[in-house]
Amino acid sequence: MNDTKFDVVGIGNAIVDVLAHCKEEDLARLELVKNAMTLIDADRADALYDQMGPGLEMSGGSAGNTMAGIAALGGNGAYIGKVRDDQLGQVFRHDIRAIGVAFDSAAATEGSPTARCLIFVTPDGHRTMNTFLGACTELGPDDIDEDLIKSAKVTYMEGYLWDRPEAKDAFVKAAKVAHDAGRQVSISLSDSFCVDRHRESFRELVDDHIDVLFANEEEIKSLYEVETFEEALAEVRKHCRVAALTRSEKGAVIVSQDELYEISAEPVAKVVDTTGAGDLFASGFLYGYTQGHTLEICGQLGAICAAEVISHMGARPDADLKELIAKAL
Repeated sequence: MNDTKFDVVGIGNAIVDVLAHCKEEDLARLELVKNAMTLIDADRADALYDQMGPGLEMSGGSAGNTMAGIAALGGNGAYIGKVRDDQLGQVFRHDIRAIGVAFDSAAATEGSPTARCLIFVTPDGHRTMNTFLGACTELGPDDIDEDLIKSAKVTYMEGYLWDRPEAKDAFVKAAKVAHDAGRQVSISLSDSFCVDRHRESFRELVDDHIDVLFANEEEIKSLYEVETFEEALAEVRKHCRVAALTRSEKGAVIVSQDELYEISAEPVAKVVDTTGAGDLFASGFLYGYTQGHTLEICGQLGAICAAEVISHMGARPDADLKELIAKAL
């Protein structure tokens, strides 16, 4: 995977995150499904926003968070996503570029506004996400910069994109371009509810296009419709080159056809907000992977980055990730 300009190019929903603390009873009152990512329309987004307490607003989106982590680690990253030419779109573009990620996707000049995700964080640190996709729904094959894909070691996509046919077509196009250029392709399954909606097409995608798969325990069990993690582990080894499977406080398991590593979770003084834990695990893993480190080291880097991000509000790193991983390399 040499002769490349970028380590990773991420393809995802370009979203501005709005995070606020809430009580458990608030979720019931607002009829929210805890820990789920629910797609909402503009009216519901306005209504929920009015019910949120003081919060934190920042550019986000799953793949965007991963690319931010890779940049913070010192990797070279680029991003493909759709925003509108509005204030939030300008905020997203400025923010992701400011952290060192290349972002040159053209803004839409008409249609829906830039997407936003309203995130309610309960006292146990868990997050409940409500996403108005807005301009994200307009991402399609024409937005895939083939030269950009060819210039990256790995093309990485978030599973949330799989909700729309045009975005599916965009990623399949990107995957084919990447493989034709001798590059690799990766995806995060993103959410067990997302897997439930698209199980068969996700299986086909993993079989036909994916080299590196990211999933948590519930997502991988849902993908293969099995009861235990061990059954899912045995199944996933048959279908892709590498799988990085996270298990919250149990750590992670990294597998290939002939390797298996159990990665311990990094200690955290207090879990404040789990938003972005999987995204930043992918950051650490993909950074290590594109730098040629062993799968075990990649897993350890992922665990370090995930631990950092759950120790504070928001899905972007606060601490110096380069310093945190220095001892592991």
